[in-house]
Amino acid sequence: MGDLILSFPLFLWLERTYPGHPIWVVAEEKFFRPLMSISPKVTYFPWAGLKFLRKEKYELIINLSIREQAAALAGELRAEAKFGPVLGLDGSFRILGDWQLYRASVVQNNRHNRFHWADLNALDCIPLSRISKTSWPDPRTLQSDSGRIGLFLGASEESKRPSVEFWAKLCSEILGRGLKPVLFGGPLDKGLGTDVARTFGGPVLDMTGKLNLGELAAVGQSLQLFITPDTGPMHLAAWSGLKVLNLSMGNVNPCETGPYQNNHYVLRSTMSCALGCWTCVRDRLHCHDPFNPSRIASVAKSMIRNDRAALYKTKLPGLRLYSSSRSGGGLYNLLHISGRTTESGETLGRFWQEFFGMSFGLWDCSGAEKIWAELCDNQPLLVRKMCSYLPLFGKEFSKGLAKSAPLSENFWNSCPLLFRQFAGYIHLFLQNNDYDRASWIKVLSLYEKLAAIVSKK
Repeated sequence: MGDLILSFPLFLWLERTYPGHPIWVVAEEKFFRPLMSISPKVTYFPWAGLKFLRKEKYELIINLSIREQAAALAGELRAEAKFGPVLGLDGSFRILGDWQLYRASVVQNNRHNRFHWADLNALDCIPLSRISKTSWPDPRTLQSDSGRIGLFLGASEESKRPSVEFWAKLCSEILGRGLKPVLFGGPLDKGLGTDVARTFGGPVLDMTGKLNLGELAAVGQSLQLFITPDTGPMHLAAWSGLKVLNLSMGNVNPCETGPYQNNHYVLRSTMSCALGCWTCVRDRLHCHDPFNPSRIASVAKSMIRNDRAALYKTKLPGLRLYSSSRSGGGLYNLLHISGRTTESGETLGRFWQEFFGMSFGLWDCSGAEKIWAELCDNQPLLVRKMCSYLPLFGKEFSKGLAKSAPLSENFWNSCPLLFRQFAGYIHLFLQNNDYDRASWIKVLSLYEKLAAIVSKK
């Protein structure tokens, strides 16, 4: 459901880029049916409707799914252009489009990715100028003094969900500040809602499992704030204008899946691995530890009051507070509000974002050069490591071009973490093109672009 809502911006941009063209979307009916009232005006088809789709020829097909069934459908249908995973009638599998390939390359490799999924959905087929000129309305600030705060308890993975004890303490802290907690969740969260209400022991309205998605969006119009882990209803709330505080914990990267519209807030651990977590390999989820209900309730009250000054001054040991915004190029950006200042990992993430944007024609090299100069000034050890390792890429790629030899299976994940974003894309790009000579030449070109920037110390 969250993936479908993150496709809504693409639907709007397609309507504006191809005026008068119908936009057809194949999706799971259990997700699109309750969202139709708030969705952009597209025509939805369930998977049972494929017979009708096969009769038409299309100007453009975009496959955003990882399912083999979707890749087979994209390969079967006739179209002038296609993007995303495509399974050909001859059994060949390709990922078409620079940005769709980049997106695939960050699977298990998103430590330094700073591109949001909603932007990656669109960059192959929508001009950056259109994306950057799109203005999203700010979330509502209710004039009512009802003080109702929604707490969405569940998430698709346990690692993303706070504990029962956390939610119960947060209810107490919210109530102690003169606000009213309301519990929400899907049908599978009913037991969780019961446990939270019982553990809390105070006055709380438990709506878990009682509302469908459309009803949740409607009820959300009466809430002053929605506190939620990274989950589909978070995107529903942000899309419908409900102010969101995202408790970003566990195996998520808020740069990829944070609330997409502007001026929502994200709390994330300051651990070095936190901005780019795909799978946790530690003994337990240490990133949950800093989430203190008292401090979060204080952030919530400042958000309701639109007191940005108070948010900047908030003390958040072990946490960093961001607000969703747009970069100078018009793409999604998390703006640091309070908590510990920027670390080298965040700066390196911005560097790789600028590098790939430059490489795929979004902008020139000036942004990457500026951030590299910043790294040279502030992170000399990191810069020395990158400079010392970079020539090894040149030798490996030159050998590959000369011998047309494939890279070793562990090439990308054996590279230093500093280069993993680059190596992961290169490895998948070569595999996607069967290591042909043209792909090796392209890889050497990307290497030369990188070397030209890194050589400027």
